[in-house]
Amino acid sequence: AYPNARTRPRADTAAPASFRTRGSVLGRAHTDPSGPKSRFAGGRAGEPRRGGPDAIRRPGVPAGRREPEDPRAARRTADGGSPGSAPAAKRDLDDINMASSMSAYTLSVIAAWYFSNIGVILLNKYLLSVWGFKYPIFLTMCHMVMCAFLSFAVRASGMVPRQNLKSRRHLMKVAVLAVVFVASVVGGNISLRFIPVSFNQAIGATTPFFTALLSLFIMRQKETSEVYVTLVPIVLGIVLASKAEPLFHFVGFVACFSATFSRALKSVLQGLLLTNETEKLDSLNLLLFMSPVALFVLFTATQIMEPDAFNSFAENCAESPQFFFILALNCLLAFSVNLTNFLVTKCTSPLTLQVLGNAKGAVAVVVSIFLFRNPVSPIGMFGYSITIMGVVAYSEAKKRSKEKARRKAENQELLREGKGAVGNGQA
Repeated sequence: AYPNARTRPRADTAAPASFRTRGSVLGRAHTDPSGPKSRFAGGRAGEPRRGGPDAIRRPGVPAGRREPEDPRAARRTADGGSPGSAPAAKRDLDDINMASSMSAYTLSVIAAWYFSNIGVILLNKYLLSVWGFKYPIFLTMCHMVMCAFLSFAVRASGMVPRQNLKSRRHLMKVAVLAVVFVASVVGGNISLRFIPVSFNQAIGATTPFFTALLSLFIMRQKETSEVYVTLVPIVLGIVLASKAEPLFHFVGFVACFSATFSRALKSVLQGLLLTNETEKLDSLNLLLFMSPVALFVLFTATQIMEPDAFNSFAENCAESPQFFFILALNCLLAFSVNLTNFLVTKCTSPLTLQVLGNAKGAVAVVVSIFLFRNPVSPIGMFGYSITIMGVVAYSEAKKRSKEKARRKAENQELLREGKGAVGNGQA
């Protein structure tokens, strides 16, 4: 390999810095006179080296292509500092501070979501049951007035992306969702007149049961056996809670079940009607476009079913300014529920929102028992606990089912690509 002694490299000559990798065999072979001839050094005196720093690469990096640099190190170099230097340390500290501020923002949004959801339920119960304002349809109409005004203001401020209705058909789909949405909210408010918040939340926890059934009958969407099995404790728990409820009221029970059914129906119809990517709307834009239709339906229903509501509202406001303040706060929280739904989904994911919803019902039950002192039975609380555990199991089963379907779709896509490559003679 070395014709004469003068062309052999000296053993004490260090290899160039670019060839001294992290203890690699290549770096040692280049400086070892007894080792095999390296392809990175010339074989004869005066012969230029082949390769270079770019030729030394890790396995998996194609020849002629640079190893990908650490983006953080590249950014430090661009800022005038190497790893460990003062600019790099400052940049790392900025990254940590940004991550901490984002975590604090996410936690604050989740806290606002909890406060809004539980607060609007408790204030609805207070106005309709404790205060004695027995007009749930009018109360829902007040909520929608506030939601329409504030959703338009938030959209105009640029906080949410601007989305528009694409066609008359798109408008009709949103109108159908608005009617179902009104039915769910009004049903829930009517139930709060007659039954305690704890029982209301226990019935509302059965939403997955109706969602699974409606998906099967309307969309012909079959779930896995595991998902259907988790529906059994949901139903069993609510049966126990209903039989043991000390303040059971048939009208409130039917109204709450109707609200839960309508809530599940809206979820299924939204997935069925707004399937096109161009027609999908986020929660705030959907609320904005549903508001006019919802207000028309609520105003008509108030005139027919609650004709004395406007006079009672004026009398209560004149007699007690506190009533107007509580009602205004209630309407503001009703909008905050939709705003924080949008923000939590944006900061985390829809799955996180679903998990938070499962925990929200239990928190609302505990808070309402302490505030309103409504009696509860051990069997009723046991039944509600079974329902909550069923809901959690349902969520986990749905997540596993979606993950399994996703992997199956990816495998089929890879199989089709492989067959295509074989057909084109590329395999």
